[in-house]
Amino acid sequence: MGDGRFADNIVFFARVLRKAGLKPGPGAVADAIEAVDVIGIGSRDEFHAALSSIFVKRHEDQPVFDEAFRIFWRSRDLVAKMIAMMSPVAADAREKEKAKAGASRVSDALYAERQRRQTEKDDPDIEVDARFTTSGNEVLRAMDFAQMSAQELALARREMERLVLPLDRVKVRRFAPSHRPVRIDPRATMRGALRSGGKLILPRYRARREMHPPLVVLADISGSMSQYTRVFLHFLHVLTEKRRRVHTFLFGTRLSNVSRQMKNRDPDDALAECTRLVRDWSGGTRIGEVLHEFNRTWSRRVLGQGAVVLLITDGLERDEVGQLSHEMDRLHRSCRRLVWLNPLLRFDGFEAKARGVRAMLPHVDEFRSVHNLNSLGDLARALAVGRSSDGDLRRFLQTLRTD
Repeated sequence: MGDGRFADNIVFFARVLRKAGLKPGPGAVADAIEAVDVIGIGSRDEFHAALSSIFVKRHEDQPVFDEAFRIFWRSRDLVAKMIAMMSPVAADAREKEKAKAGASRVSDALYAERQRRQTEKDDPDIEVDARFTTSGNEVLRAMDFAQMSAQELALARREMERLVLPLDRVKVRRFAPSHRPVRIDPRATMRGALRSGGKLILPRYRARREMHPPLVVLADISGSMSQYTRVFLHFLHVLTEKRRRVHTFLFGTRLSNVSRQMKNRDPDDALAECTRLVRDWSGGTRIGEVLHEFNRTWSRRVLGQGAVVLLITDGLERDEVGQLSHEMDRLHRSCRRLVWLNPLLRFDGFEAKARGVRAMLPHVDEFRSVHNLNSLGDLARALAVGRSSDGDLRRFLQTLRTD
């Protein structure tokens, strides 16, 4: 093997895995070369198993490794490819296979360097005075999620990881020891006096504990909301990694709890598991009935200790709005703060004319947009500091009174 290029290919394959998010070190690369040298070049499955046993250290890295192995070690028969390209091909009526988890990351790791070199070689050098232009980052942050290409969505997901996450804390009923003279702790004071036989009594203090309130997300996955919800789930995945007690529910015509799936460390794998679990993705929506199921089954479990609820929907209800108004009122009374995120607010001329919107507005604390990175940044800041004026809904409520 030392005389050929096979060892070099394994080294390059390890670099691809490193760019895709895995962490193979120099020792793992040496072990992989030695393992292949020992077992020999047998079947493709044996070769896959040998490299997988060395490079995959975590269960969530397996889909990324499988996709990278499939692309990197595939057959490269140039003649067969040219014949296939020049031969007439009938239209393929089969349903396209969904992208596997980790496919975009592997593709970027394999071809990003090649595309960069090709761009540097082909593109002419053009000097542009950019003093009075908007930077690409600002354009990306103001761009609507529904208008982004696949590459722009990938950049948007990376920007979400850099957002300053909310650090809001609320006081709970339980107490914790404190050095500040806020409240005397009788039990701790008496325990300390017993140690000295009652000769020395020093006051001990306690204060109410502070902790992050639970964050409950109810996200609409109907056809009109599918694109925005998919992108918001990437932002929510970052929150789930760095904050405890984040509960995620997806709904269309039924309610699905995906909190456990969102705890997967790999974001692509987490969304793939959510897609497999939810059966009514990009279908219809029945907001009132879904909220009734949540209030009856889940509200007592997840809405304690000052929970904050994020409701992501456009409010386009197809059923009667009587039940919707009743369930929204019950949800509002069960949580500390109810924030409605509606991508329709991206339109300057938006008015609360739909029946579902008119039924839901009186029962929310804030009304915000969720269509680009700037709106997500505003949401993160609002969750950190509390209610802010940019989410005020008084002008919409005034419209309801005049109508």
